Amino acid sequence: MEVAIISDPHIPSRAQSIPEAFAERIREADHVIHAGDFDSKGAFDDQRDLAGEITAVHGNMDPDTVREHADAEKAVGVAGHTHEQVDKTHDGIRLLNPGSVTGAQPARETTMLTASVEDGDLDVSVHRL
Repeated sequence: MEVAIISDPHIPSRAQSIPEAFAERIREADHVIHAGDFDSKGAFDDQRDLAGEITAVHGNMDPDTVREHADAEKAVGVAGHTHEQVDKTHDGIRLLNPGSVTGAQPARETTMLTASVEDGDLDVSVHRL
Protein backbone atom coordinates (compact mmCIF):
# COMPACT_ATOMS: atom_id res chain seq x y z
CA MET A 1 0.00 0.00 0.00
CA GLU A 2 1.32 3.43 -0.97
CA VAL A 3 0.44 6.28 1.41
CA ALA A 4 0.95 10.00 0.70
CA ILE A 5 1.48 12.13 3.82
CA ILE A 6 0.81 15.84 3.42
CA SER A 7 0.12 18.92 5.50
CA ASP A 8 -0.34 22.67 5.57
CA PRO A 9 -1.42 23.61 2.04
CA HIS A 10 -3.11 26.80 3.35
CA ILE A 11 -5.32 27.16 0.28
CA PRO A 12 -6.35 29.89 -0.50
CA SER A 13 -4.76 32.05 2.22
CA ARG A 14 -1.09 31.35 1.38
CA ALA A 15 -1.13 29.28 -1.82
CA GLN A 16 -3.43 28.77 -4.79
CA SER A 17 -2.97 25.03 -5.35
CA ILE A 18 -0.86 21.96 -4.71
CA PRO A 19 1.99 21.74 -7.23
CA GLU A 20 1.08 19.35 -10.06
CA ALA A 21 4.05 17.04 -9.39
CA PHE A 22 2.76 16.47 -5.84
CA ALA A 23 -0.87 16.30 -6.98
CA GLU A 24 0.12 13.41 -9.26
CA ARG A 25 1.79 11.56 -6.36
CA ILE A 26 -1.36 12.10 -4.27
CA ARG A 27 -3.57 10.72 -7.07
CA GLU A 28 -1.32 7.64 -7.36
CA ALA A 29 -1.40 6.87 -3.63
CA ASP A 30 -3.73 4.24 -2.20
CA HIS A 31 -4.42 6.46 0.81
CA VAL A 32 -3.61 10.00 1.96
CA ILE A 33 -2.89 11.11 5.51
CA HIS A 34 -3.39 14.86 5.86
CA ALA A 35 -2.11 16.61 8.99
CA GLY A 36 -4.38 19.63 8.64
CA ASP A 37 -4.52 23.31 7.78
CA PHE A 38 -6.49 23.01 4.57
CA ASP A 39 -7.69 26.58 5.34
CA SER A 40 -11.09 26.20 3.67
CA LYS A 41 -13.90 23.72 3.12
CA GLY A 42 -13.28 24.03 -0.64
CA ALA A 43 -9.62 23.05 -0.23
CA PHE A 44 -10.66 20.10 1.93
CA ASP A 45 -13.18 18.95 -0.70
CA ASP A 46 -10.67 19.36 -3.55
CA GLN A 47 -7.95 17.42 -1.74
CA ARG A 48 -10.37 14.70 -0.67
CA ASP A 49 -11.42 14.31 -4.32
CA LEU A 50 -7.78 14.23 -5.41
CA ALA A 51 -6.89 11.63 -2.79
CA GLY A 52 -9.74 9.17 -3.08
CA GLU A 53 -9.19 7.72 0.41
CA ILE A 54 -8.08 10.25 3.02
CA THR A 55 -7.53 10.40 6.76
CA ALA A 56 -7.35 14.00 7.93
CA VAL A 57 -7.10 15.99 11.13
CA HIS A 58 -8.54 19.38 11.97
CA GLY A 59 -5.70 21.93 11.90
CA ASN A 60 -5.72 25.17 13.86
CA MET A 61 -6.43 27.09 10.62
CA ASP A 62 -9.28 24.84 9.47
CA PRO A 63 -13.00 25.61 9.59
CA ASP A 64 -15.20 23.47 11.83
CA THR A 65 -16.35 21.48 8.78
CA VAL A 66 -13.02 19.58 8.89
CA ARG A 67 -13.20 17.10 11.78
CA GLU A 68 -10.45 15.13 13.48
CA HIS A 69 -10.41 11.36 12.96
CA ALA A 70 -8.22 8.91 14.86
CA ASP A 71 -7.59 5.23 14.33
CA ALA A 72 -4.28 4.14 15.80
CA GLU A 73 -3.01 0.59 15.87
CA LYS A 74 0.68 1.29 15.26
CA ALA A 75 2.99 3.69 17.05
CA VAL A 76 3.09 6.38 14.35
CA GLY A 77 2.14 10.02 14.88
CA VAL A 78 1.54 12.48 12.05
CA ALA A 79 1.51 16.21 12.67
CA GLY A 80 1.76 19.42 10.72
CA HIS A 81 1.68 23.05 11.86
CA THR A 82 5.44 23.79 11.85
CA HIS A 83 5.77 23.50 8.04
CA GLU A 84 9.08 21.66 8.70
CA GLN A 85 9.58 18.11 7.42
CA VAL A 86 10.39 15.62 10.21
CA ASP A 87 10.87 11.84 10.37
CA LYS A 88 12.18 10.63 13.72
CA THR A 89 11.45 8.11 16.44
CA HIS A 90 10.95 9.18 20.05
CA ASP A 91 10.27 6.68 22.85
CA GLY A 92 9.30 4.02 20.30
CA ILE A 93 6.84 6.26 18.43
CA ARG A 94 7.63 7.22 14.85
CA LEU A 95 6.88 10.93 14.38
CA LEU A 96 6.19 12.25 10.88
CA ASN A 97 5.64 15.82 9.71
CA PRO A 98 5.41 16.16 5.94
CA GLY A 99 6.14 19.90 5.96
CA SER A 100 4.02 22.07 3.66
CA VAL A 101 2.76 20.55 0.40
CA THR A 102 2.63 24.04 -1.14
CA GLY A 103 5.72 25.52 0.54
CA ALA A 104 3.50 27.96 2.46
CA GLN A 105 5.40 30.28 4.80
CA PRO A 106 7.29 29.70 7.06
CA ALA A 107 8.39 26.59 5.12
CA ARG A 108 11.88 26.74 3.67
CA GLU A 109 10.93 24.23 0.96
CA THR A 110 7.95 22.42 -0.58
CA THR A 111 7.75 18.89 0.80
CA MET A 112 5.55 15.85 1.21
CA LEU A 113 6.03 12.26 2.36
CA THR A 114 4.99 8.96 0.89
CA ALA A 115 5.01 5.70 2.78
CA SER A 116 4.83 2.07 1.78
CA VAL A 117 3.37 -0.43 4.19
CA GLU A 118 4.18 -4.08 3.66
CA ASP A 119 3.89 -6.85 6.23
CA GLY A 120 3.54 -4.24 8.97
CA ASP A 121 6.77 -2.42 8.02
CA LEU A 122 6.64 1.31 7.25
CA ASP A 123 9.06 2.73 4.67
CA VAL A 124 8.90 6.55 4.40
CA SER A 125 10.25 8.67 1.51
CA VAL A 126 10.69 12.47 1.46
CA HIS A 127 9.82 14.39 -1.72
CA ARG A 128 11.03 17.94 -2.31
CA LEU A 129 10.36 20.50 -5.05
